[in-house]
Amino acid sequence: FQIIFLPLFILLTFGASLGAGLWIAAMMVKYRDFRFIVPFLVQFGLYAAPVFNMTARVPETYAWHGADWPVRMLYSLNPVVGIIDGFRWCVLGGPNLLYLPGLIASVIGVALLVWSGLWYFRRTERSFADMI
Repeated sequence: FQIIFLPLFILLTFGASLGAGLWIAAMMVKYRDFRFIVPFLVQFGLYAAPVFNMTARVPETYAWHGADWPVRMLYSLNPVVGIIDGFRWCVLGGPNLLYLPGLIASVIGVALLVWSGLWYFRRTERSFADMI
């Protein structure tokens, strides 16, 4: 049943990569040394995303100095978290439950990433010919 939602997660993946790609492309033209930072950002993204770890293993809250911090929701602010969990839910099913607040945060995050990537790229593309 959940396999019918697979195109939604493919579309979210496309949106996240488009937004990030627009940002990286514009930054690489504007700042020449940015190409040296990109591999580190990609490597950090691998550890920040639940590729090897399920979101269900992240505790719901964490008590620190008498306050309960919503750790799982903070973790889900990374747009890739909801996408990877959604793929895992669609393909594997079973005990892999979909964290709905994380999915909503991912959809909003991807929409913001695409919008801001388009905005920044369009703003800086006027000067691309001057910089190259």
